[in-house]
Amino acid sequence: MSSNIRIVKKYPNRRLYDTGISSYVTLEDLRQLIIDGESFEVREAKSGKDLTRSVLLQIIAENEDIGSPIFSTQLLTHVIRLYGDSLQGVIGTYLERSVQLFNDQQAQLRSTVSNLVGQTPWSLLNQLAERNMERWKGIQQGLLGGLTTTPEKPKPKPRPKLRRKAENK
Repeated sequence: MSSNIRIVKKYPNRRLYDTGISSYVTLEDLRQLIIDGESFEVREAKSGKDLTRSVLLQIIAENEDIGSPIFSTQLLTHVIRLYGDSLQGVIGTYLERSVQLFNDQQAQLRSTVSNLVGQTPWSLLNQLAERNMERWKGIQQGLLGGLTTTPEKPKPKPRPKLRRKAENK
């Protein structure tokens, strides 16, 4: 990944100009930059306003219309409902950590499979799944711990022992 951030200017006619290569580019070109690990910012040509997020959302929307979408209608509906909710600030962090965890697991799986010696793929997948579940639990506990503090439950009072009556024979 390059350390220089490329600047892409967006003009009122909706054209995108990559100042790094002095050429007009498409959303597909920007998508390829992302895949290649290049960093860029999209700025409005006249005002310099940062438009990067809206352009990234456009790229996602275009790709959702092609092939198999990542986001189901139900998931998008849930995300929309979170806007304005008290959890709005937390959901972004949660989703970001979830996707990062997924990427880490994917990289680890690829690395391990390429170095696979003497293990069956199923045992390897089971080990990765177990580690993944432990990490998920840690993330969820961390997020939930930051949201609320649960008061300690009072210890239940010991119950008196019941005596059995002697059985009549």
